[in-house]
Amino acid sequence: MKDGTVRRRRTRMAGALLSALALLTAATGCGGSAESAESTKETAKETAASANRVEPLTDPAKPQLPVTVGSSDGKKVTVRAADRIVPLSGSLSEIVFTLGLGDRVVARDITATFDQAKKLPVVTRNHDVSAESVLSLKPNLVLAETTTGPDEAMEQIRDAGIPVLVVDPAQGLEDVGPRIQAVADALGVPADGKRLTQRSEDRIAAVRKEIPAREEHPRVAFLYLRGSASVYLIGGKGSGATSLLEAAGAVDAGAESGLEKDFTAITTEALAQAAPDAILVMTKGLESVGGIDGLVKIPGVAQTPAGMERRVVSIEDGVLLNYGPRTDQVLTSIVKQLYEDGS
Repeated sequence: MKDGTVRRRRTRMAGALLSALALLTAATGCGGSAESAESTKETAKETAASANRVEPLTDPAKPQLPVTVGSSDGKKVTVRAADRIVPLSGSLSEIVFTLGLGDRVVARDITATFDQAKKLPVVTRNHDVSAESVLSLKPNLVLAETTTGPDEAMEQIRDAGIPVLVVDPAQGLEDVGPRIQAVADALGVPADGKRLTQRSEDRIAAVRKEIPAREEHPRVAFLYLRGSASVYLIGGKGSGATSLLEAAGAVDAGAESGLEKDFTAITTEALAQAAPDAILVMTKGLESVGGIDGLVKIPGVAQTPAGMERRVVSIEDGVLLNYGPRTDQVLTSIVKQLYEDGS
């Protein structure tokens, strides 16, 4: 698999919604009323709905347009209206909604799995953009990343006269603020971009302050798994996970062991060299290999300290590497799973 293809899939992978199950007891003679049972059911619904939601800014500003901004593809983009927005990645959708402008979004990429966006029409097919689907919605602004493709589809959208703002893909925590600001500037709400950047950075800093102090940092290997396609990769430099792991007080075992490529096919030798104490995976990837039981059957995994201890950190596909407004939640989950037994 070519590096560019892997990177594209990594940045736009299908997400998995978090679910909640309410257990209701309706036995007669137990003293529970129908009203009480209904209240419990509604509470469960609210819990499930809030499990995968973004948190918009309070009192969001109205876009002040037109504006002309620089795009990562080297072009100047003039945005004259932004009431029909199509963000072509889950991360960009997340930023728009968190800026309080979600009511202007008319479509989504398949990786925009948070609750507020899930009912929008999908304009991608197997992670590739469908120009026809995008144009049918008559957008007046399309937000994309340099990894968004295919190129032919993007050119077709541009040729139709639609402004396309291209944003550099996220690689680490340092990208959170610039990506938020790039989107906010294009939407004519630069002050809200600064507000959201500050909020995001403050929350990330707060999580980092609570990480347990330790003399030795746990070694964590990021594995990209797609069992249905027999794709088993270990992340190295540039996989996108290094910054998160270091922020969580851990060491990226793949990068530290000398893996220079974004992703390398898993081998017994590579895993032995990485010697991870824990393994970081995406939720759908873990499910695709049959959970932890299937993971330890991948050659070499069971022989690592992580495999022997069955120590796995699982994060939802659609948010793990977004490096956006919910990065503090991702970091919190990694820290909790990594240190939950106090080790």
